[in-house]
Amino acid sequence: MTNDKILNALSEIHPLHDTVKKKLIACMSERTLTRHEHLLSLNETCKHLYFINEGFVRIYYYKHGKDITEYFAGEKQFCFSINSYFAQSPSKLMIQALEDSRITLIPKSELDRLRAQYLDLANLVTEMFSLSLMLSQERMDSIQFESAAQRYRRLLKEQPQILNKASLQHIASYLGITAETLSRIRTQVF
Repeated sequence: MTNDKILNALSEIHPLHDTVKKKLIACMSERTLTRHEHLLSLNETCKHLYFINEGFVRIYYYKHGKDITEYFAGEKQFCFSINSYFAQSPSKLMIQALEDSRITLIPKSELDRLRAQYLDLANLVTEMFSLSLMLSQERMDSIQFESAAQRYRRLLKEQPQILNKASLQHIASYLGITAETLSRIRTQVF
């Protein structure tokens, strides 16, 4: 079941031959996390691409002693620490389970080795990283050009599940606002 989920998610991004699917399955492992447990800790090097089979995680960092949520990932989504993954350097980002979660890990070393051998996997990886860059740009544009209320309405429209899974403090930091501002916006929207 788990393999089907991840292979379906990958195939939606770019089709893969059966041989590649088998090679990928052979290198994947699974990790179970309890609520609040870290998948990636501060200064740990991100050596995997993570796929959320079940559960919900947040990617966050500390800035001036404040906990800032950069991204949320739920079932059938991928996540990783971009800079750490590509540079193979200590991560400034942390990935924490917000609920009990089952995560599939795809090692960077194996993914790199396989994409050098299989064009369809190389194309998939290119598509995945392109999508990741576009999401990052959309988030940056949202923070720079939308009001706090517009960002909250976008969250309601595009990712309403976050409201049921994350604390208001995490949501506020994700939106780039204070918890007090989020409370005011919520009363205006409802």
